[in-house]
Amino acid sequence: MELRLFLIACVMYGFTWFTRWLQKDDQLTTYAVFGKWHGSFIFVILSCALYIALFVMRGGTGEPFPLNQFLILELVVILLALFGYSYAQQLENKKKDALVKKDLDWCNTVYFAGFMASIVMFFFVQAFKIPSASMRNTLVEGDHLFVDKSAYGFRIPFTQKWLSERKVQRGDIIVFEFPAKSRMQLNCGETSQYGRDFVKRVVALPGETVEVKDGHLWVDGKETPQQPYEIYENVNRTNDVIIDDSALYQRIWQQHKLDNYLSTELRDNFGPVKVPANNYFVMGDNRDNSCDSRFWGPVPRENIKGKAWFIHWPLKKIGLIK
Repeated sequence: MELRLFLIACVMYGFTWFTRWLQKDDQLTTYAVFGKWHGSFIFVILSCALYIALFVMRGGTGEPFPLNQFLILELVVILLALFGYSYAQQLENKKKDALVKKDLDWCNTVYFAGFMASIVMFFFVQAFKIPSASMRNTLVEGDHLFVDKSAYGFRIPFTQKWLSERKVQRGDIIVFEFPAKSRMQLNCGETSQYGRDFVKRVVALPGETVEVKDGHLWVDGKETPQQPYEIYENVNRTNDVIIDDSALYQRIWQQHKLDNYLSTELRDNFGPVKVPANNYFVMGDNRDNSCDSRFWGPVPRENIKGKAWFIHWPLKKIGLIK
């Protein structure tokens, strides 16, 4: 989302630069040029404002906003009406200078706010909305939280390099980009995870061996003590083993394809696999209802965006996340 806000800011900055270039060449003195320019300004700035408004209405997560045909038609009519009104204003020659000044003030405000918001979201804080029940009861559907993007250091923009990098700890609840290599990658019966942000708890670190027996987690050959946040259901456990070649099992798992061969069996019995270097094994606290590393493989370090930090909605749950 921070990249999209940055692009919006760049568009508005470009519009400001283009306007000053037109002013320098006295091109805004003609009715036709001024009318088209001012109409375009209204269309661009309102489109950007609409996008930001929808972004806020979705909890600051960047999730798609459901648009129906009537809402789209209303938006188009409003934009066209404003475009026509702004074009008509060019008929009053005395208003041109005042309109240009006012429009440039709006451009400066929007691109400055966009740049600042994208910097804050890239380096410090990002909003996130819990989409499923996989982290119950720690985080439930509809919870809105802030992600601390500086928890593990600062990533240099558009690179995989980090400054003052800090280690991810066992037990951390992290937000990360789903490790899909393409839009067609199939996991947990869907191909829609590409580019989406997930939230899970880190249960194993690089180099550790992970196994699940009868639904319970084992790390390096030892069963991990059950934690208060873990939830299990009273279900019949499966014990089917279809892939008995450990090297093949490891390779398919690291390729994020294991659930294409083994489906629900992975919930109860999984592994053993070794977590690759610079990768992490994550699971949902709702262990029997979580599509996690058992199904789609490890989470690379570069996919981690930050640590789940603070619930800000609903008000009755406001507070730090543990």
